[in-house]
Amino acid sequence: MLNRLEMLRIFCIAAECKNFKEAAVRLHMSPQAVTRAIQELESLSGEMLFHRNTRQTRITHFGAALALRARHSVDAVDQLFQSFQEDQQEQIRGPVTLTAAVALGEDYLIPVLAELQQRYPLLQTDVRLSDATADTVDEQIDIGLRLGHVRNASMIARRVAQAGFMFVGTPSLIARCGAPQTLEDLDKLPVTAVIDPNTGRPWPWFLADGQFWHPRQPAIQVTDTRAECRAMLHGMGFGQLIGFMAHPYLQSGQLQRVLPQLDPAPWDLYIYRPQRGPVAPRIRVVYDALCAAFSDTNRFPGMPDKD
Repeated sequence: MLNRLEMLRIFCIAAECKNFKEAAVRLHMSPQAVTRAIQELESLSGEMLFHRNTRQTRITHFGAALALRARHSVDAVDQLFQSFQEDQQEQIRGPVTLTAAVALGEDYLIPVLAELQQRYPLLQTDVRLSDATADTVDEQIDIGLRLGHVRNASMIARRVAQAGFMFVGTPSLIARCGAPQTLEDLDKLPVTAVIDPNTGRPWPWFLADGQFWHPRQPAIQVTDTRAECRAMLHGMGFGQLIGFMAHPYLQSGQLQRVLPQLDPAPWDLYIYRPQRGPVAPRIRVVYDALCAAFSDTNRFPGMPDKD
């Protein structure tokens, strides 16, 4: 059974049309659905609203008078909801500053923000992509994405997903050098490394049981994970990638996994914001949208479900 507002809306369109078929086309519904709505409204009003036969439909005097009143009522409701939407659009405006690692930002964060801006065109996002740990106070960060623990007690953090790490190499590299079977093998093979901007030294490779391995003589070292991934795809060395970065290349066969027995436990992905009083609507809507999007493993394949 239709709600009464929807019945009135259908009735108003039907009153403007030559027959119920024309009304159905305008309403993107079946003629039978239009007929049922009119019949329900006639039952509620206790009056015939249309004279109808197999050839034509003509509104009754009572129906014409009701249609005039109904149009005013439906228009008033539409204007009410339109004002709600305009109020919301007016509130969701202004700058929101975000920070994320390069690997998360370009392929994952930016598409979500693009969708948000379609809904809230007055929203302005300032995105700081860096593998360095951001100072949320000094840099006035509103929202951040981080792999690993958020230890700052002044932050409100929500764990939304997990990301694993895996060792990979190209099929051509494996054919040329052989697949490593142990960490000792890696010392004799070309490997890649990423410089930790917080220390200026290469990041260690993370291993099972909380262990680490430090590339001693990498064939190439770069300053961000996207560049390292490109180096791996060109066969410059074996490396360790975050699961969601490796996923499309594993699916296409451009990369293959090695040393799976050494993979570490997945890391938690957090979305966080400073705990500093009331949250502006523009920040709340971005924070909630990111939490929902990054929790969707169908949207972001390669991220395992969180526990």
